[in-house]
Amino acid sequence: AILFTSGSDREPKGVVLTHRNLLANVAQARAALDIMPRDVILNVLPMFHAFGLTTATLTPLLLGTRVILYPSPLHYHIIPELTYERRATVLFGTNTFLMGYGRHADPYDFSSVRLVVMGAEPLREDTRRLWVEKFGIRISEGYGLTEASPVLATNSRRHHRSGTVGKLLPGIEYYLEPVEGIAEGGLLCVRGANVMAGYLLPDQPDHLVPPRTGRGPGWHDTGDIVRVDAEGFVTILGRAKRFAKLGGEMISLAMVEQLAADCWPEDQHAALNLPDPVKGENIVLLTTHRDPDRHELVTIAHQEGLGELYIPRRVLAVREIPLLGSGKPDY
Repeated sequence: AILFTSGSDREPKGVVLTHRNLLANVAQARAALDIMPRDVILNVLPMFHAFGLTTATLTPLLLGTRVILYPSPLHYHIIPELTYERRATVLFGTNTFLMGYGRHADPYDFSSVRLVVMGAEPLREDTRRLWVEKFGIRISEGYGLTEASPVLATNSRRHHRSGTVGKLLPGIEYYLEPVEGIAEGGLLCVRGANVMAGYLLPDQPDHLVPPRTGRGPGWHDTGDIVRVDAEGFVTILGRAKRFAKLGGEMISLAMVEQLAADCWPEDQHAALNLPDPVKGENIVLLTTHRDPDRHELVTIAHQEGLGELYIPRRVLAVREIPLLGSGKPDY
């Protein structure tokens, strides 16, 4: 398969995944997630996204599990009803989509569901709480990349820790490259049978560029800064290119977005770093919240023990945050 990266902040690249890559990730996912042949899986994710292709389609099909495909994840009223009608037991989604279903569903719509697996973006606390309180379901948050076919780590019923993306799947080697300004954690580099054959770049569409880091061929730089605790649970600190450098300190734009989500949980938010002639960079927050008051962010930041640098210089109200087909913000 050749899948294209989302292009959320640069030109999309073609990712070449061999049968070995895909089958390895299917085996890894089956080792971590207890999907059974008797399950009924509802897949509303697009096939052009590795999560929708490998995890939500190939994994159950190769296990002999029934898969129901639905063409759009955006039908927030229809999908909960379909889940109830078809007695689906496993559901895959992103935070954005799962929040939409959770808000519109009747508490009984997901009565047959026993496993919900989420990826592609961070799980927000309000989404997690909604699903636990309304449906009695604990969402299993995972983490992956198109280049890894895609799953690298996931929470499961056996190993689960809120606020993390779980443990790395079997057969994945990793190391953390130190990053200036990051005290705990580093840039995650991985190697395994599920890691792609290589890239097809926009300026060289006929030339395969295999993965490689300073440690040699086969290693892939994920571009994500993470922390791995003593028990192996992985916490995503943010994309390396989604950090702003203010006053010599690295500030995660993902944490700024989480701060905004804690302040205005009903709305969507996107943090951007722009050049600043004095500080080098400053942070601007776009939010769908009407009449946002920066002082509210200051109050929440103090409650959470975040410093002044995490409070965006400017807060702008917008009608909507543009999203890609995968549900990620189109920065």
